[in-house]
Amino acid sequence: MIYLERQPRAPLNRCIRKLWYARAPGIEPRRERVLPIGCVQVILNLARDFLLDCPENEPDRQVAASLVVGARTEYELIDRSDLADLIGIIFRPGGFACFCDDPVDAFSHRNTSLEDVWRSQARALRDRLRELTNPEARLVFLEHFLMTSYADRVGTNPVIDFALRRFAEPTSVIRIEQVAKEAGWSTRHFSQIFREHVGVSPKAWCRVQRFQSALRRLRSGAEVAWADLALECGYYDQAHFSNEFRAFSGINPSTYSAQQTQWVNHIRVD
Repeated sequence: MIYLERQPRAPLNRCIRKLWYARAPGIEPRRERVLPIGCVQVILNLARDFLLDCPENEPDRQVAASLVVGARTEYELIDRSDLADLIGIIFRPGGFACFCDDPVDAFSHRNTSLEDVWRSQARALRDRLRELTNPEARLVFLEHFLMTSYADRVGTNPVIDFALRRFAEPTSVIRIEQVAKEAGWSTRHFSQIFREHVGVSPKAWCRVQRFQSALRRLRSGAEVAWADLALECGYYDQAHFSNEFRAFSGINPSTYSAQQTQWVNHIRVD
């Protein structure tokens, strides 16, 4: 399997976390859970003219080959066969807002055809990427496309940037009302603008980031003391941590810790 990442240059790096490419021809079809990160992604299938949608307890169904994957607060099922030849973009929180004309929460918790958002440019981008065969060249071209098409639109909301920094501080849980007050906005207005730029509510964002913090700790290889981990990641107690973990992943923390998966946010579906 080939997996590559590319960090985009300025000014794209203000809005895009990374570009990535995966190639795994002949990979065994199998479902996996992809855990929520709270960020918008774009994926383009270069191997075939569709991606697979995998509803829970239902057969796979074909959808568009290029998708905007909206911000989520629950896991999504995918089929590993889509990884045969796949390229994608992971946006920073609030970063997708300058790449679309609609509020970002309009895309949340669902997949949208990229052609519905980027119109004919989406088809032209995918066609050109399929003409290239070198993985590095594909990532370079994807960055070039984004730079030439959207660099003049790149920018973020300073209040949202401020809120994201406050929420990321390694302190006790920060109240949303407090951050809204510091920003000079009412809690209601702040929550609305946050959803429109990030895709999820401030409360949901903080929940997902606590969950992601716990995943990183579990993947570090260090000895796990569940009660200590729960408190260090911002949960009230071990029961709160276990309930939140299952809500986001569908499994308990010890089951996740025992799995040896290639990526932190992928879980095998047995």
